[in-house]
Amino acid sequence: MTSNFVDYVKILVRSGKGGAGSAHLLRVKYNAKAGPDGGDGGRGGHVILRGTTQRWTLLHLKYTKHVFAENGQNGGENLRTGRTGQDQILEVPLGCICKDAETGEILGEVTEEGQEVIIAKGGRGGLGNDHFKSATNQTPRYAQPGEPAVERWVIIELKVLADVGLVGFPNAGKSTFLSTVSAARPEIADYPFTTLVPNLGIVKYRDDQSFCIADIPGIIEGASEGKGLGLRFLRHIERNSILLFMVSCEQLEIAKEYHILLGELEKYNPELLDKQRILAVTKCDMIDADMEKQLRRHLPKGVECLFISAVSGQNIQELKDAIFRKLTSDD
Repeated sequence: MTSNFVDYVKILVRSGKGGAGSAHLLRVKYNAKAGPDGGDGGRGGHVILRGTTQRWTLLHLKYTKHVFAENGQNGGENLRTGRTGQDQILEVPLGCICKDAETGEILGEVTEEGQEVIIAKGGRGGLGNDHFKSATNQTPRYAQPGEPAVERWVIIELKVLADVGLVGFPNAGKSTFLSTVSAARPEIADYPFTTLVPNLGIVKYRDDQSFCIADIPGIIEGASEGKGLGLRFLRHIERNSILLFMVSCEQLEIAKEYHILLGELEKYNPELLDKQRILAVTKCDMIDADMEKQLRRHLPKGVECLFISAVSGQNIQELKDAIFRKLTSDD
């Protein structure tokens, strides 16, 4: 099955080269060399990324391998400036980052509607000979060539923009939780890797407030080395303000599971550990008060923890409160 969620494309882009300046000399009836009147060349077209909220993935660019902007037009006589080459604009969803495929240099990132980032700058047009006349050289017969085009392979990656990222092993109850607290309807089933692409849900809070949650495909041990689906989607956690760790109450060693997840994030990007964290122990409708009491003895230190059930609604509002508190805190 081909997924419509595309979050990575590699494209060869080339800007337009600048038009050459003109070295034309004005000719009139009684003076064949009336002076220079060569116009400037036009700028070559840029290749530009533009942010739009109308796109959710990079699917529309999946089969685009080459994007070439138009060259600038050469300058003409009578000081006519050449036409500017047409820009090539690639619309991308918010949260995209573009980098040079060879050097890894980040060329720009798009996070706002209508924001534009030039990823291949068009060459400047050359100056016409009119710019080079002087008292000692009144008929210059030379003009500048236009600047060359910029050609490079670029990688465009989508990193989902969300306030909260759900982090957990497959079957930890992340999708069930998201479908309970938002209008999102991710696929839910009792087998690993039900979630194959990130799902976004808007959670309504008190007083018409809201926040956005991203359900990321389940992480497995070794995800940072490329095992399972984790490596491909760990990039979507990088932009989240809060990481909501979810561990099923079926796992008796909750602290161990939490530290494995934490370890995978650290291997992928140590900066992820600087984000605020909450731990939710899920599926607690399956246990009684005594079992919960036993599990509380094995909770990790230094992280806020809640026992929740998306099925029964246990502590769901308390978890929303905790998330909103962290989102609005000044820390």
